[in-house]
Amino acid sequence: MSNSSSIRHFLLLALADTRQLQLLHFCLLLGISLAALLGNGLIISAIACGHHLHTPMFFFLLNLALSDLGSICTTVPKAMHNSLWDTRNISYTGCAAQLFFCVFFMSLELSLLTIMCYDRYVSICKPLHYGTLLGSRACAHMAAAAWACAFLYSLLHTANTFSLPLCHGNVLGQFFCEIPQILKLSCSKSYLRELRLLAVSFCVASSCFVFIVFSYVQIFRVVLRIPSEQGRHKAFSTCLPHLAVVSLFISTAMFAYLKPSSMSSPSLDLALSVLYSVVTPALNPLMYSLRNQELKASMWALMTGWFQKH
Repeated sequence: MSNSSSIRHFLLLALADTRQLQLLHFCLLLGISLAALLGNGLIISAIACGHHLHTPMFFFLLNLALSDLGSICTTVPKAMHNSLWDTRNISYTGCAAQLFFCVFFMSLELSLLTIMCYDRYVSICKPLHYGTLLGSRACAHMAAAAWACAFLYSLLHTANTFSLPLCHGNVLGQFFCEIPQILKLSCSKSYLRELRLLAVSFCVASSCFVFIVFSYVQIFRVVLRIPSEQGRHKAFSTCLPHLAVVSLFISTAMFAYLKPSSMSSPSLDLALSVLYSVVTPALNPLMYSLRNQELKASMWALMTGWFQKH
């Protein structure tokens, strides 16, 4: 038994028990992280360099790519280090920093996905008001609000979580530091304060989810009334990638945090956390570039231009 003042490090969940599997996990994480860095890096570069992509939709996509890069860089490097060197340690300050950035980038992702849904709603359902509702200043304000709110939200959660006295050891049942695992180590009823904050956060996240669902109901009603097949295809090509990203991110994250305790197991918890914290940021560039011809052409031009120079 120990209290939080005596804890100098935490022990993270090991991804595998045998050395061969540890090295295999290291290679898989390395491949996923490289794919995420390449895909999101290409999206950022293509949008930044392509003046014809300087539209609200691609501006928010650029912010989402930055968020995905941050999410990958928060959890994967430490997991790779632990798998390669057969260790589970993370320092107390390192755990606090990792929790802060995990909450920051996850809340930022949800905010940006909600804003992108609003962008699609206005573009398809209220096209005549698009320039007014989503001008350059309005887009900048929405993006800045998303980053600022995510920062304050993660700062509040991190300070609240690490102010709790911990006396149930230092072993975390996850491969990165997250709030529910640290709350399990608390020995004080003051953890109820953090649970209330999490309940408020859940209500906010649920509101975003309801808004996204309602918006897409309206979007599909309008799209299905478009007379030309080409028009419907163009509308779907901008909406379906966003809907796929939203579905994967929200469904896995909500199931991970809301599933009954009877269904909880280390392997299931690990698989779900890998899906929403590692796989989703890596797949986002693929989902957005497959059906978007403008983005695909800009990324291809960027790559061919780079190879020609070198």
